[in-house]
Amino acid sequence: MAPTPTTFLVDGTAICTKRMNAGMEVQQLADTVGITANYLRKVERGDRTRMRPGTYVRLRAALKANKTELLAPTETPPERK
Repeated sequence: MAPTPTTFLVDGTAICTKRMNAGMEVQQLADTVGITANYLRKVERGDRTRMRPGTYVRLRAALKANKTELLAPTETPPERK
């Protein structure tokens, strides 16, 4: 079993889109997750890109998101031919 990462690299745009589609205001989601609205705004803008595991799990639960849809896309190295 893989160890839990110390932080998750999150996609602020995906978080913002999911929040808006859920009809939630920034303050409402921040209160639900247990973070400040200022922190959530910074995440959505991309000023903050990392999130601790507990916060990420609570955010996913509040937005009813799967394990990966709020994560930043990772670059995969090009295949060698």
